[in-house]
Amino acid sequence: MASRTVQDELCNASARGDLPQVLSLLQQGAKVNGLNSFNRTALQVVKLACSELVDALLHAGADPNVRDHVLKLTVTHDAAREGFTDTVRVLINHDADVNVVDEKGNLPLHLAAREGHLEMVQLLIEHTANPRAANAQGSTPWELAHDCNRKEAAEFIWAHLGDDPTSK
Repeated sequence: MASRTVQDELCNASARGDLPQVLSLLQQGAKVNGLNSFNRTALQVVKLACSELVDALLHAGADPNVRDHVLKLTVTHDAAREGFTDTVRVLINHDADVNVVDEKGNLPLHLAAREGHLEMVQLLIEHTANPRAANAQGSTPWELAHDCNRKEAAEFIWAHLGDDPTSK
């Protein structure tokens, strides 16, 4: 049970964005990919605005592609949806797979486009194998941006793809 407590402490410190505490717990033997009481890793619950903390966890061996057991989201999905571009850059630099879909068939690009995070869309479109991919509901990133009135994101996707972004 002691290791569970340490894992919970690590995840709690990660969620708070407490880099010194996270580093201390890792140094004391907490497992960077260990699960807390809710079956989540420190990276899955990290304070997304703390790209330096994300980088530290990844340097310690955190798996950037571990999926949530409920919706099959990765931390890249979460950060893309919320618009934390610096964090997604760090994840990409540590081999996060931006081409993984969640339970609803969404790539991180779908989520960023739907929310209208232009800088995130600009980053992800360069790393996404098929930026015209449809999710399980049949919507492309452009369609999500367009349908949610995310004008700048929709215009960027349209211009970037160079032709009809609705063609899948």
